[in-house]
Amino acid sequence: MSLSSQAIDVALQSALSAISAASNLEEFKAVKVEHVGDKSPIAKLNQSLGKIEASERAEFGKILGAAKAAIGSAFAEKQTQLEAERDARVLIEEMVDVTLPASNTHVGGLHPLTVIKNEVSDYFLSLGYAIAEGPELEAGWLNFDSLNIPADHPARTMQDTFFIEPLESGLVLRTHTSPVQMRTMLTQEPPIFIVSPGRTFRADELDTTHSPVFSQVEGLVVDNGITMAHLKGALDDFAMKMFGPDAITRLRPSFFPFTEPSAEVDVWFNNRWIEWGGCGMVNPRVLETAGIDSTVYSGFAFGMGLERTLMVRQGIKDMHDIVEGDIRFSRSFGLGL
Repeated sequence: MSLSSQAIDVALQSALSAISAASNLEEFKAVKVEHVGDKSPIAKLNQSLGKIEASERAEFGKILGAAKAAIGSAFAEKQTQLEAERDARVLIEEMVDVTLPASNTHVGGLHPLTVIKNEVSDYFLSLGYAIAEGPELEAGWLNFDSLNIPADHPARTMQDTFFIEPLESGLVLRTHTSPVQMRTMLTQEPPIFIVSPGRTFRADELDTTHSPVFSQVEGLVVDNGITMAHLKGALDDFAMKMFGPDAITRLRPSFFPFTEPSAEVDVWFNNRWIEWGGCGMVNPRVLETAGIDSTVYSGFAFGMGLERTLMVRQGIKDMHDIVEGDIRFSRSFGLGL
């Protein structure tokens, strides 16, 4: 582009026109590149100063300087205008009406059954017990035979147990968490102090007090010199943790194949005795099956239903409330608000 007064005026007017036409900051960026930057017409004309006669440079230098100043002034004024318009628009578009009621967004929360499971686990961990887990799909031998439950025992009938096809697989959905106790005794040497919370399965109809899927927590202690007195003390302490300082337990003689002697556990709560679970001394046959010398070691075991514990403690009358997933049930405990 040859340097002339006309060329300078054309570049000036073109730049001023483009600056004036920009309606937002995005368009303004393009104007800066095209009419203000190093490759703009006015910049190229300024580079041509070195190619003209020295006698003409001062004159054209003044004209170019005035044009560049006019473009810079218009550019700065337009930029201020567009930025002010943007800021005013943002204030309107992002305005918050503080007089509107706050939105009540619900946060997540644990189910009350999970809360009580964690509470039980934390309590026994504080006493030095370990938390033991096992598969819900279990070998029939571990679920029954190893625990001294013979083939003709009623618990092994199709009415109580979910057997997995093909039946030759020998697999069942565990009917209690006791297989975890056997798995532990088969792999660990005494002393053993564990609790095993988890889901279990039995072919029960869902009604106000039963469910085909329910949760248990079982405890197992195996060591030298373990007696029923140790069991009673552990149950009393556990009851006080679950039901308050006035709770105590009583044992009623019963029968379980994997404990001998065996007992039902009742807990004193709200001025009445309530059936809570089962317990007993580990049957020597079960110890021997696990490879533990029953002439040296003894142990106790107990098991409680977590749903049962939750229902008794919180005064819940219907199992449906626990298992049907109605969020209003959890909110009644102050969870997920």
